[in-house]
Amino acid sequence: MSVDRETGSAPWQSEESPRPRRAILPADDAFYTAPEGFETAEPGTVLRHREVEVALYGSIPQQVDAWQLLYRTNDLHDNPQVSVTTILMQRGSVAEAPRLLSYQCAIDAVSSVCFPSYALQRGAKAWGAVPQFEFVLVLHALRRGWVISLPDHEGPDGHWGSPREPGYCTLDAVRASLRFAPLGLSYDTPVGLWGYSGGGLATSWAAEMAETYAPEIDIVGAALGSPVGDPASAFMRLNATLHAGLPTLVVEGLRRTYPDLDRVVREHVNAEGLALLDSVDDLTTVAAVRKLARHDLDRYIDIPLADLLAKPEILDVFEEIQPGRIAPAVPMLVVQAVHDQIIAIDDVDGQVDRYLDNGAHVTYLRDRLSEHLSLHPLSAPLTLDWLQDRFDGQPVPPSGITTVWSTASSFGAVRDLFALAWSTTLALLGRQL
Repeated sequence: MSVDRETGSAPWQSEESPRPRRAILPADDAFYTAPEGFETAEPGTVLRHREVEVALYGSIPQQVDAWQLLYRTNDLHDNPQVSVTTILMQRGSVAEAPRLLSYQCAIDAVSSVCFPSYALQRGAKAWGAVPQFEFVLVLHALRRGWVISLPDHEGPDGHWGSPREPGYCTLDAVRASLRFAPLGLSYDTPVGLWGYSGGGLATSWAAEMAETYAPEIDIVGAALGSPVGDPASAFMRLNATLHAGLPTLVVEGLRRTYPDLDRVVREHVNAEGLALLDSVDDLTTVAAVRKLARHDLDRYIDIPLADLLAKPEILDVFEEIQPGRIAPAVPMLVVQAVHDQIIAIDDVDGQVDRYLDNGAHVTYLRDRLSEHLSLHPLSAPLTLDWLQDRFDGQPVPPSGITTVWSTASSFGAVRDLFALAWSTTLALLGRQL
């Protein structure tokens, strides 16, 4: 079998699919079905592609060029699988100096209704899917002339909370994007990574996996916003709170990933609790949080929750899903709100400390005035400028930890926030950026 000299991959004829007239759930959309023999393709190979129409909140069409790529990747256990990434580019323009930004949305659910490939399409019925709210930030980043990849980083089965697999899906989406001719990219194209909250966690795994899994990609930097730090700690802290739906979603995602964990859950969770877990399979993140506010998982098990979480099978999973044990080879920017009501500052401090102890280069900014929901847009100007500097080869800021009043306190940040407001206005009007 011959091999492509540039990409190192075995040749595969990508199949072009017709542009869909409306968004169809992945389970009912033939585009998502893996073609026969895809396992023989190299990770990152484009198996199928199509043009799509993206829309803000599924209803306001956006004047951008958009494609979806079905590509070959791996799951947590290195088994071949497929996933989809949505590619955005300014309408009708190919940059003279192309840059690729891989933006990992906060999918934070197990339902495919929250996958960016569905939620961002025109006609998607995905109220409460976080990618729809993040889309205005993505469109704002698009104004810089970058190509943007938005991978379904949980894979086809919604493995929310899984370690490493989001990294594989993200990096293979980058590979697929670099190989997709209409984008005008190549393996010399610099690549940046960005994500917030659950997307920040996925970006952590991509940065950690990059050196060994995809060393040929020229990743110049990774920006992690509120990247969870310790999912096990978040699980225990958020249970029985207003945000109890989030740990419930994580348990449901990890049950799909770890058979031993699923077995322990079935042994100790009663029928009502299992029905509760199953009930989130079709819910968006916001819907799950609303439905399960203040639910206490301790009510549905036959032993104290602390004893259940102390079982070896669960301890092994909690240890494996904690990021920060591998030092990424790329410089990182981490931002976190000191008074975050969802992600504890101590957990992100711990992730950064593990990176620094292992020799990674991390610029970590702790924001005193923001909380979880406000930090993302407020830190976007600083983050985009940091990524722009990495693309342009500017010196990397010093590694270390700094606590600031606000990441948006500079004149440049305030100016860019007005620009973000204008981008949002254009998006709401469906006007070209």
